[in-house]
Amino acid sequence: MARADLLVNLVKAGISGDTQGARTVAEAIIAEERGKQHTVLAERLDQVVRHGMRQRSPGQTAERHPAKDLLYDLVPERRIEDLVLPKTVERACRQLIAEQQKASQLRSQGLSPRHRVLLVGPPGNGKTSLAESLAEALAVPFLVVRYDAIVASFLGETATRLRRVFEYARTIPCVLFFDEFDAVGKERGDTHETGEIKRVVASLLMQMDDLPSTTVVVAASNHPELLDRATWRRFQIRVTLPAPTSSALEAYFARFLSSFSAPTGISARSLVKKIGLISYAEAEEFCLDVRRQLVLEGEAASVKSVIADVVPVWQERLQAIEGRG
Repeated sequence: MARADLLVNLVKAGISGDTQGARTVAEAIIAEERGKQHTVLAERLDQVVRHGMRQRSPGQTAERHPAKDLLYDLVPERRIEDLVLPKTVERACRQLIAEQQKASQLRSQGLSPRHRVLLVGPPGNGKTSLAESLAEALAVPFLVVRYDAIVASFLGETATRLRRVFEYARTIPCVLFFDEFDAVGKERGDTHETGEIKRVVASLLMQMDDLPSTTVVVAASNHPELLDRATWRRFQIRVTLPAPTSSALEAYFARFLSSFSAPTGISARSLVKKIGLISYAEAEEFCLDVRRQLVLEGEAASVKSVIADVVPVWQERLQAIEGRG
């Protein structure tokens, strides 16, 4: 049976004539029933919703959900197998994937799959890529929260928009991703923060508690020390993605170099020594620079010569950033 709050909201929307609201709540109930493996009921409800959509007058079109403008709805492409992750992080993520994929087995024993993940660590080291790979593994949409559309200058509007995002995320199995989560999950005890951010955090915590386990929330933060203590407790899985070590970068570049059938003229270890310790985002950009140059030079391009040309450019670039050049 669907949760009481969803049934109450459905009745309210029906009585008030709020068609879009009724549809949103109905979709949330369908998602929850599917998550409980109540497939027959879920299909019947889905047919009712779709039949209602077909009954619209010829000139009438489906209303766009108000949360659509607050999110980037992306098709996930990165795979967890393509990422270089600490063993503990990979193990935790694979456990989450297994729990979600075998949710019915857990529910049959009175358990629920975990669905709230916090990723912390310096920028450029795979937090967004990992969130995307979770969506890819679960074969669900990757919804990225747009802070430029969420944060408003008017009192109370930010919390309202945030609530719309969660209302939409309840309607479909998905991965809902908050990058730079400290922007909305700040410590409420901070004397420098306004009452508005405290209301936003309170609303955020309530909305997270109300999500079905079919909605996987992944939050990323470069500054975990800024997060509200109550926010920390909401996340069932908390992992750190550190800056890559030399061996981790070697593994990353080894995969890249092995993708070429022609000789590359350099080993992964030598490449790391020449470029130095960089983030995964920078390592990816280096690899893309090589591939772009190969495309521009055409069929006669030599992988070995292109890499030899790109490496000095990156050495100079990194020296300039570090103030050594």
